[in-house]
Order: sequence, then structure tokens, then C-alpha cells
Amino acid sequence: MHKTIGILSPGVMGHAVGRVLGEAGLHVVTCLAGRSAITHERAKKAAMVGLADIDAVVAASDMILAILPPADALGLARSVAAAMTATRFSPAYVDCNAVSPATAREIARMMAAVKAPFIDAGIIGGPPERGYAPRIYCSGPETGPLMALDGSGIAVKDAGPEIGAASGIKMCYAGLTKGTMTLHAAVLIAAERMGLRDLLWRELETSQEKAAEAMKTTTPFLPADSARWVGEMEEIAKTFDQAGLPTGFHDAAADIFRLLARSHFASETRETMNKDRTLDQAVRAFADLVEDGDG
Repeated sequence: MHKTIGILSPGVMGHAVGRVLGEAGLHVVTCLAGRSAITHERAKKAAMVGLADIDAVVAASDMILAILPPADALGLARSVAAAMTATRFSPAYVDCNAVSPATAREIARMMAAVKAPFIDAGIIGGPPERGYAPRIYCSGPETGPLMALDGSGIAVKDAGPEIGAASGIKMCYAGLTKGTMTLHAAVLIAAERMGLRDLLWRELETSQEKAAEAMKTTTPFLPADSARWVGEMEEIAKTFDQAGLPTGFHDAAADIFRLLARSHFASETRETMNKDRTLDQAVRAFADLVEDGDG
């Protein structure tokens, strides 16, 4: 098993993965240059070692896990490839981001140019915690290094030898889960703007109990993640296009997340969000953001 794991970056998911890998006996390093105070705090809680820059992470690591918003995936891969050239170290690079198979293959070509092993990966589930491990699907011709981490607070699943397969699974899964979240938000906002939400809600509680419960537990808290998830919806739309399917579902989902990211609730993080906020309060605030002609 690789001894030193670099994680870029220690966000909501990244720091939690770093924590469980550290608890499993691995040395976990990261780069905190230019990062926010909350990111520094997350890394500290996870006992991750902060190094000066990406070059230092590349030189110290046996394997690097890229875990960050998908809109940043290509930029990070370019920075890491440049660091590999500068340091002459080429650790295995695992792209764990929610990107399309085409984006994963583009990153694979960057790593091939610097002779770094590449593993395509997709994380399904929330951050690891005691008694719970997310699934990390991986694919490509050299998945062994990541498979060796199975059971270290994460569950690693082999999706086969084709780069893009793991990303494809993630795209289809998130297309359902986060796509459903945006649909829930959209129908509630539409009903609110037509003055029909109370009537709709009584019907949902009668005939769609599971959907109504999901709306209550999820919709009020979407703004904290909405900005990060816009890029994910765009990558899903790209995936659907490559599969010969309409992209409109997730182009619209990206628009819903853009709308929610304009809410004053969007300044919250998962650590600071108001857990007492009700669905009524959230939907009224979301509906106030809509301008005639939006969409």
C-alpha cells in the first residue's frame, strides 16, 4: 500500500477522506496555500499535514487524490502535471471529481504526457464517518493503488479497465440524485409563485409522502452547495450529450443551482447552516429571487 497520500483539496469530502485514511495509518498531506480559514480548520481536524505548495505535495506523495468541485478539475490537473514536470516526481493521480467521461479522458492524457499513472474515480455517497463509508468507483488499466485503500474508511469498487467508466457511473448516479433535488426545488418555487404551494403540499403529503419528506429534509439546505454543483450538472449534461441523449434536464438543473446560489443562505457552509430553517422559509426566499423571464 502507498504510504503517503496527497489530497487536493481538503474540502467537505476531501478532508473527511483524509481523516479516515490517516486513521488507517497512512500519512496524508495537502496544500493549504491561498485556502480559506474554514479549509485550514478542516485540514487541522483531519490531522492532514499542510505543505507549502503543489510541488511539495507532488514530491512527497505516492498517490494524489483530486477531490474538488468539477469546474476546477482540469485546472488542478494542469497544475499537478506542471508540478510533476518541475519536480520530476510522477505519483499516481486519481481524479475523484464529478466529471464526464470525456473530461476524465482529457485529464488522463495530461498525466500520460508526464508519465504519471492515472486512475479515473467517482465518489458516491456522503463524506465518510464512523460506521459509514462512501463508495469510490475506479476504472482504468492501473487501479491497483486505489483498490489497496479499500476498507480504509472508504469502499473502493473496480469499474473495469476503461478510463471514463467510473466517471460515467458517478454522472448517472448524480444525474438522478442531484437532478431530483433541483426538480423538487423547481416545482415548489413554481407553485409558490402561482400561489398554489399550500394546495400542492397537501396533495404531496397525501400521494407523494416520500418526495414530500425529501423536500423537507433537503431543499432548505441546498444553497450551501449550489455553487459547487453547477459545474457537476454541466458535466452530467455533457455526459448525456455524448450518450446521444437530451441535455436539457441537467442544463436546467444547473440553472436551478445558479438561482439558489444567489440566495443569502448560500453564504452558509455545511458547518454553519441554520438547521432550523423550514421548507416554507426557504421556498419563499427562493421564489423572491425569480425575476420574470428567468429560465
